[in-house]
Amino acid sequence: MKILLDTCTFLWILLDAPELSESARALVMDPDNEIFLSAVSDWEIALKWSLGRLPFPDEPSKYVPAQRNKHGISSLALDEESALHVIRLPEFHRDPFDRMLVSQALVHGLVILTPDRLVSQYPARVTW
Repeated sequence: MKILLDTCTFLWILLDAPELSESARALVMDPDNEIFLSAVSDWEIALKWSLGRLPFPDEPSKYVPAQRNKHGISSLALDEESALHVIRLPEFHRDPFDRMLVSQALVHGLVILTPDRLVSQYPARVTW
């Protein structure tokens, strides 16, 4: 299965947080699954870090790729098709980062790993 991580899911993986469901943890640990972190999540993380809302031990440009590699997570670039597809989405979710992740999942045939119930209203495949 090809899985796109929601930003919060990625952060919970790094922290081994209790908010990460057992099924989500199992999906990430399964070597048969391809796990992706979007550049959109990188952008969201960088913005939150610059506002002092993410206390990383190093700046995101170093910390995020190092952690992504440590956990066997691939990077997913934001492509033009995904960026333009976002206008086709209904307004279920106001968060532009989540809307773009939904768009990427639809365009690239990915399953979104998220606890966000609003994301599950879209036609993208979602699991938690």
